[in-house]
Amino acid sequence: METSIMIGIRKEDDDMPILEAHKIHKSYGNKFNRQEVLKGIDIQVDKGELVGIMGASGSGKTTLLNVLSSIDSVSQGKIRIEGKEFTNMKDKQLAEFRKHHLGFIFQDYNLLDTLTVKENIMLPLTIKKVPRIHAQKLFESVAKDLGIYEVKDKYPNEISGGQKQRTSAARAFVHEPSIIFADEPTGALDSKAASDLLNKLSDLNQRREATIVMVTHDPLAASYCNRVIFIKDGQIFTQLHKGEETRQTFFNDIIKTQGVLGGVNDEH
Repeated sequence: METSIMIGIRKEDDDMPILEAHKIHKSYGNKFNRQEVLKGIDIQVDKGELVGIMGASGSGKTTLLNVLSSIDSVSQGKIRIEGKEFTNMKDKQLAEFRKHHLGFIFQDYNLLDTLTVKENIMLPLTIKKVPRIHAQKLFESVAKDLGIYEVKDKYPNEISGGQKQRTSAARAFVHEPSIIFADEPTGALDSKAASDLLNKLSDLNQRREATIVMVTHDPLAASYCNRVIFIKDGQIFTQLHKGEETRQTFFNDIIKTQGVLGGVNDEH
């Protein structure tokens, strides 16, 4: 048996983690004025995990999500997704890698106003040149799962914020990527829309074994996760595992940990 760095024991090579990050450093500025944001972080995420990342303002949580998701580059360290290291890829290689392996859900939706809900969702399939009949089946499945099939012919300015974010989520899921990165996905939503989105993400995580890494400042959102990683001063401060706990108990544990950290604000 092989012992994994972060989450216990893996039974066989087929169970290798979806994501492995080793000694991740990220600095900004020059040698005269350098700010070290990430200070040697190790993270491992298994297939089917829903992992939250939390931390106080300036802790480095958003920077961490950006480097894990290839939006930003690391200063030092290695990151692998499904065994493929992308930290040294050229732009063209990286674009191809993202197309097949990564899905993104952003706080501000990032939908194209000139495209319908259906056209927005199907963008990754168009880019991958998925055959039309198969693409239609993938679209119908994820749109129905996220409760937005009925608004498929509407434009973003004709639907609610909750529907926009579920459209963004559907676009992230539709091409069945290796891992989905979500940056404050409930940050722009009211409590009902946020709860609807979180329930649907949790359901997709469980039924499709979708792997999701989510930065959030909201303990309610974090309580839907299997595991929450707390970042402090560019390093992992602690982790909480939900295990067999109820969501309410896990929520309470998250609140207590926030208290130790001195609160969690929406920044970095």
